[in-house]
Amino acid sequence: QVQLVESGGGLVQPGGSLRLSCAASGFIFRNYIMNWYRQPPGKEREFVATISTTGRTSSYANSVKGRFSISRDNAKFTVYLQMSSLEPQDTAVYYCNGVVGGQNYWGQGTQVTVSS
Repeated sequence: QVQLVESGGGLVQPGGSLRLSCAASGFIFRNYIMNWYRQPPGKEREFVATISTTGRTSSYANSVKGRFSISRDNAKFTVYLQMSSLEPQDTAVYYCNGVVGGQNYWGQGTQVTVSS
């Protein structure tokens, strides 16, 4: 079955960096676009970034553009989110997402807290 497992979250000071990872299994990873979303406390889940099957194309929410970078390693069945210049507003649970066979799949999420 499809599984997405995020890791790499934690507590970081404003201006710091973190790299999130999402390990995928149960489907042909290289054939699917992958996404990152986040859910800030008390708010709706929101789009963060997306990456094409080959990794050559990506796009970002305006709020993270220039600070976050999405990438993937198809040989390792993993998608990454490199986050830099983190701000308190980036505090959220971050989720990996893929649409496989017309069904939306989500990981369990990883908490990122940006605070001094």
